[in-house]
Amino acid sequence: MDKREALETIRHFVNDLFRDDTSGHDDIHMKRVAAWAKYIAVNEGDDPFLCEVAALLHDVGDHKLFSNPAQAILQRDKLLLDVGFSEKEVDLIADAIRTVSFSKGAVPNSRIGKILQDADRLDAIGAVGIARAFAFGGTINQPIYKEEEKDAIDHFYEKLLKLRELMHTESGKQEAERRHQFMLQYLEEFYREQECREETSHVKE
Repeated sequence: MDKREALETIRHFVNDLFRDDTSGHDDIHMKRVAAWAKYIAVNEGDDPFLCEVAALLHDVGDHKLFSNPAQAILQRDKLLLDVGFSEKEVDLIADAIRTVSFSKGAVPNSRIGKILQDADRLDAIGAVGIARAFAFGGTINQPIYKEEEKDAIDHFYEKLLKLRELMHTESGKQEAERRHQFMLQYLEEFYREQECREETSHVKE
């Protein structure tokens, strides 16, 4: 298998599926997660190629994004076989992807799965994560901030501020800490501007 050609084919597949997404799950999200998965794998001494491939494909078949998730997964696995991956490698990638979701609460069985989950969670926090949270809120007609309604700010407390403690790798933990602190600073400023106060104490870790 020519790894460069395989990656190029997979990137084209991902671009075609996700380039028109406006919910924060577009092809650029896939590329960012892939870049961080590769970075973490190199730092942690794992397989950067398999981690990058799994990350590029990690949202293929997500029930939030596909009307027929099972069909999308079949297409994904066929693509991997067609570009030269073994059935064992396809199963390894598929298993890593199955356990990536925060909402499912799964802990990956493999190192590739843990690296993929860390990379995907990194893209949910920090500056990019904030932008994605509001983008996704807009797609489901969720207000940015309303005190007695479900709003996008609630997502920080329900998920984003919890992710720092759920990272698996040392590289992921270090980057998550930086992004976590940025989100705390952002929330402080958000509440200050929202309430016209010089200081606030609303932010909870």
